[in-house]
Amino acid sequence: MYRNILTYGAIAGVLVGIPLSVLTISMNGHHLPNGLAMAIGYLTMLVALSAVFVGVKRYRDVDLGGVIGFWPALAMGIGMSVIAGIFYVLAWEISVAIAHLDFASGYAKAMIDQERARGVTGAALAKFTAEMEQFKTNYANPFYRLPMTFIEIFPVGVLVSLVSAALLRNSRFLPARRT
Repeated sequence: MYRNILTYGAIAGVLVGIPLSVLTISMNGHHLPNGLAMAIGYLTMLVALSAVFVGVKRYRDVDLGGVIGFWPALAMGIGMSVIAGIFYVLAWEISVAIAHLDFASGYAKAMIDQERARGVTGAALAKFTAEMEQFKTNYANPFYRLPMTFIEIFPVGVLVSLVSAALLRNSRFLPARRT
């Protein structure tokens, strides 16, 4: 069971980490529009985390003879999601270091510009700018940044794990092929 968790978690982590790294490094400090970046990011996570489904199904079919309960399947999926999340965080940290990307400053500037475009001025804009400066300070601290990055992918992994466990607990759903 633990071998499957490590194997399929690592597969999911590599599948999400490589596109993240390639995109981060190749953008060379430029930013995609927030909506497009989020759509690409979460779609990549969802595709990569399909390895959770595959891993749970393989464990059910090969190791358990075609039957798995909801809770063991969910536990496996969450374990794989944790491993994938660790890979994701490592890929982000390595990519940011290689690209010499100051993500926090770019993000803060984009958010302040967005507030200005919405017509926010005066004290409200000054307050928001101060909040963004605090964000930049917080983001420089790895004890803030690393869990924050992990939380980007982990809820998607939990969702995939829940769906996988709910579907695969039924042994008639995609039954193992007998050879």
